[in-house]
Amino acid sequence: MRLRSITEKIIVAKMQSHPQKHSWWWRGLAFAGFWTLIGLSFASQFYISSAKFGASVSWLQAVSWALGDWYVWAALSAPIIWLARRFHFDRSNWLPTAGIHLLAGIAFSFVYIFLRAWVGQWQSSIAGHPVRFSETFAPLIFKTLHFNFMVYWVILSIVHAFDYYRKFQEREIRASELEKRLVQARLQTLQMQLNPHFLFNTLNAISTLVHKNPDAADRMIVRLSDLLRYTLESSNAQEVTLKQELSFLEQYLDIVQTRFGDRLQVKQDIEPAVLDAKIPNLLLQPLVENAVRHGIEPKAGKGIIQISARRQHEQLELEVRDNGAGLSANPREGVGLSNTRARLEQLYPHAHGFHLRNGAEGGLIVTVQIPFLITA
Repeated sequence: MRLRSITEKIIVAKMQSHPQKHSWWWRGLAFAGFWTLIGLSFASQFYISSAKFGASVSWLQAVSWALGDWYVWAALSAPIIWLARRFHFDRSNWLPTAGIHLLAGIAFSFVYIFLRAWVGQWQSSIAGHPVRFSETFAPLIFKTLHFNFMVYWVILSIVHAFDYYRKFQEREIRASELEKRLVQARLQTLQMQLNPHFLFNTLNAISTLVHKNPDAADRMIVRLSDLLRYTLESSNAQEVTLKQELSFLEQYLDIVQTRFGDRLQVKQDIEPAVLDAKIPNLLLQPLVENAVRHGIEPKAGKGIIQISARRQHEQLELEVRDNGAGLSANPREGVGLSNTRARLEQLYPHAHGFHLRNGAEGGLIVTVQIPFLITA
C-alpha cells in the first residue's frame, strides 16, 4: 500500500510538472525564433546589398554571418534583461540608473565584440579559411561599437516597455477586482437593509392579529419561519431564477393573504419561457409589499395585485400593478423601492429600466426591465 501511495504521488507530481515544462519549452522556442527572424532579415539585406555593390556572397554565407551576429546578442540579452529589471528607471532614481546603463552599454558593446570575434574565427575555420583572432577583433571595434551600444539600449527599452505594460495590466485587473468587490459589498449592504425591513413589516402585521385572530397569527409565524429559512439559505446569492423568486413570493403572499383574507386577490401572468431567467434575489417581494402597503391597505374595497413577466426581445420585463390610489403629487420612495432601484443600478448599470406610473384605470404600475439571461 505504501509503495502504491508513493507511486501515485510521483505520477501526480509528473502530471503537475508537465504544464510548466511545456511553458518553458514554448518560451525557449519563441525566444530562439525571435532572434532567428532578426538574423534572417539582416541576412537578406546583406545578401541583396552585397550583390548590388558587386561583392556578392552566397545566401549560406549571408545567413551564417548574420545569425552569428544575432545569436551572440541572444546570449547577451539574458544578462541585459536582468540588469534592466534590477536597475529600473524611476522618477526618483532615473539619473543614477541612466549612469549605470550607460556604463553597462559600453561594457556589453565590448563583450559583444570579443564574443563575435571568437565566433568569427570559428566560422572561418569551418569555412576552410582560418584567420587570427586579432584579424576579426580589430575591424569589429570600428564597425560595430556604436551599433552595439544602440542595440543594448533597444533591448533595454523593450524590456522596460514590456514591464510597464505588465504592471499596467496588473493594475487594471486589480482595479477591476476591487470594483467588483465594492459592488458586491454594496449589494450585500442593500440586501441586509432590505431583509430587516421585510421582517419588521411582517412582524408588525402579525402583531395586529395576535389578539384579534390568534390562529391566523400562528399560521403567519409558521410561514414567516419558512421565509426566514429561505432568506438565510439564499443570502449569498445576488441572482436567482424567476421560478425561485416566484416560489418565495408565494410564501410571502400566503402571509399577506392570511391577514387580508378575501380583501386581496393576486393574479399572475407569467410566460413559461421566462421561468428560468435570472433576476435579482428578492426583487419582486418589495414591489409586492409596496403595492400591499400603499395600494391595498388604505383601500376600503377589494384589492387586486397583478404580477406579470414576459420577454421583450433581449429584455425581461416584470410588472407589478395594483388598484390602489396610485402615485401622489409628491411621491417618496420607501426603503423597498429605493433599495430595488440601487440594486438594479449596481447589477445592471446602463442596462436596466425601473419605472413607476399610474395606470389608466387607477392604481400604481411598477415596471422593471433587465437583460434576459438564462441560468447555465
